[in-house]
Amino acid sequence: MIKLDYKSDKPIHEQIAQGMKELVICGALVKDEQLPSVRDLAVSLTVNPNTVQRAYKDLEAEGIIYTIRGKGNFVASVPQADRRTLDTLYGVLEQTVKELLFYGEEKQSLENVLHRVFEEGVKEND
Repeated sequence: MIKLDYKSDKPIHEQIAQGMKELVICGALVKDEQLPSVRDLAVSLTVNPNTVQRAYKDLEAEGIIYTIRGKGNFVASVPQADRRTLDTLYGVLEQTVKELLFYGEEKQSLENVLHRVFEEGVKEND
């Protein structure tokens, strides 16, 4: 389920897109699964349908979903990330690790998190 934070500085359409992306990443939504209609999702989240439409448009531009005219929106296969995207993600990871180390987290704790994430990823891809 997507949770919106109306007090956040992040626009609602970006929160919706991020929430949908997280559902795909964790395996709650799988390849070729149909997404809720714009109207249905707007009603369930109590937002304007244009906001959901914008989120879906952003997700389609990222290759996370695809649209079949007259049928709806569906989860795409895992997109191939370009070098720029990967560099950005590794930069975020590196900055996060540095902050955790600054706050005194142990190397073993960080390794445990990575190990758990890898294990969950392996189970989801089986």
